[in-house]
Amino acid sequence: MLRIYIFTFLLFIVFGCETIIPEDINLNPNSPSEAPEDLVLTGSMVGTILFHEGATARRSGIWSGYFRGTDRQHEGFDNYLVEASDFSAIWNDMFINSLRNAIISEEKAIQNDRSGIITGISKVIQAYGLGVAASLYGDIPFDQAGRIEFITPEFEDQIEVYNKVQVLLSEAILELSLDVNKPINGSDIFFNGDANKWIKVANSLKARFYMHTKEYNLAYTYASLGIDSKSNNMYAIHGDVQGNSNLYYQFFTGSRGSELTSENTNIFDIINPSSESYRGNTKTDESARFGYYFTGNGTPNFSNGYFTRSNSFPLVSYSENLLTLAESGLRTKNFYTGLSHINDFRGYMSSGGYLNNGFDTLSFKYNPYIQSDFEAGGIENLNSITKEQALLNEILEERYITFYGQIEGFNDVRRTRKEGIGVKLLPNSGSKLPERFLYPQSEIDTNPNTPSPLPGFFEPTRVNQ
Repeated sequence: MLRIYIFTFLLFIVFGCETIIPEDINLNPNSPSEAPEDLVLTGSMVGTILFHEGATARRSGIWSGYFRGTDRQHEGFDNYLVEASDFSAIWNDMFINSLRNAIISEEKAIQNDRSGIITGISKVIQAYGLGVAASLYGDIPFDQAGRIEFITPEFEDQIEVYNKVQVLLSEAILELSLDVNKPINGSDIFFNGDANKWIKVANSLKARFYMHTKEYNLAYTYASLGIDSKSNNMYAIHGDVQGNSNLYYQFFTGSRGSELTSENTNIFDIINPSSESYRGNTKTDESARFGYYFTGNGTPNFSNGYFTRSNSFPLVSYSENLLTLAESGLRTKNFYTGLSHINDFRGYMSSGGYLNNGFDTLSFKYNPYIQSDFEAGGIENLNSITKEQALLNEILEERYITFYGQIEGFNDVRRTRKEGIGVKLLPNSGSKLPERFLYPQSEIDTNPNTPSPLPGFFEPTRVNQ
């Protein structure tokens, strides 16, 4: 693994987070080992935002039918022309900028006899990143990952990593439940040390990763304990200056912004009221959400919608948790459980849901569904499939739309690819669809424990085989 550990004070400056650093602290900004654990925790959180909202999310979006790459490097990604060197920087976003700093924060807190909320938060950050990394790359380092004494960490089986992520999240919940040793005021940029909110996030993450491994009964159990209101969302908060603005906004308004569009994409068609593929019906009007996401013929809306400068970006959300309850409830309970939860989501959207910037006051409709809507000939079942299949199709389509621009959309389309229900993508090039991120060239060159032979871009990870 790359042997430089970049302390994220540099990232504080980029995001405008320097205001949280007490002026009387004297420390070396290039050495996390010399900084207080609270500030290293902040660095790990900024690294988490970079990983989940930055280049990794954009590439996931291209391979999920959310974006098309139209020029230079992104056109290559669109045509599945990828190589190991394309993944070195984004690997470091997780394993160094996020994970390494979260581990240091935890270790320093333990050394200073501060186990509790701060160590629990550190573990949630670690588990969050490792679980998503496993979903993208397959086998990854876990026990030795991000630890300075292991410069060539061993890789572990993807399923085992998911199991260990679940254990780590359970440990985090126990430590958060102690309700002692909060981080200093302002250093937790998500919830300012609110243990109850972090516990809900941890449970929602447990549910998410059980969805990845198709353990739907456990996903339902933990989603029931997860984020239960909009006020408990884990969002990356942004501002009105370039230094702390939305990362998608920074990309779209930068020199390479024209390389990415949503024109001629799957998602553009299904929520476009003018499209033949439009998903709307007598109970569903997607006009407001369409305008929130797009302008013109498919330009992502960075002027006054989803990707505006100060707009927060979803990391772990109430929307996701509601839809996890709907899908896992349908799969493991019964039709009526799934229907009840999808109507909970539609009720949320009927009040504006996650729309903002004025779009929550425009034309939309998400009236509740009833059983007959999913029976043969109903408005959600024009193909005479079973009512369970029709409801599953609706839930998966809703997840796909809600996850626009997020990594989780890529996970969903791969997880359900072999099923006859849900969003089905067509390759941009050739006859195969992307199944994973490649191991980075930096890891191949320096770590003899990198898996060999190297898995290919179109080779499913173990959970999706």
